[in-house]
Order: sequence, then C-alpha cells, then structure tokens
Amino acid sequence: MTDFAELTGRLAGFDWDGGNAEKIWVRHVVSRNEAEEVFFHRPVFVAEDAKHSTQEHRYLLLGRTNAERRLAVIFTLRGDLVRVISARPMSRKERTHYAKIPFEVP
Repeated sequence: MTDFAELTGRLAGFDWDGGNAEKIWVRHVVSRNEAEEVFFHRPVFVAEDAKHSTQEHRYLLLGRTNAERRLAVIFTLRGDLVRVISARPMSRKERTHYAKIPFEVP
C-alpha cells in the first residue's frame, strides 16, 4: 500500500484528457466530478499499479464519492497534477477489500 498523504500532499489539482473523460462516462457512467471526489474522502486505499506502469507510475485508488458510490480510479501524477486514466465502480473483490480499511480521523 502506498502512503496517500505523502503521494498527494503537494498536488495542485487535476488534469483531464477529454477522450479519457468521455470514455469513462460512456463505459462506466462515472463523471469527472465523481472521479475527483474519491481523492477527498476517507478511508482510501492506494497501491501502485505495477502491471500498467511501464512508461510512468500508475496507481489504483479505492474510495467513495459524496453519494457513497464506491469507485476504483487509476491515475498517474504529472508534475503537481493528478491525471485520471480510468474510473469505474469497484469490483466485488475491491469492495470487500475496501470495507476492511480502517477509518482514521485526521
């Protein structure tokens, strides 16, 4: 598991590719806002996505939206911006894993 605060503490915002945003909406009915919301709710689970990190480091984030929707977001960091690559509802296995994450109050 990657330390989320260390990974995202210096970030300034989000950078979206229009094609990815549309693809995420068409395939998974996840909006840009929903994908961004998971970065601001706790608990979250973040892990490196080694399988898909051949050209740049990619990460898997499991989190929830304002509406309590559980999402899996694949992202990379470009300078001080988060670049969302994909976002979709969590799989059954991911939901089970996410439910076991302890909630920590900052």
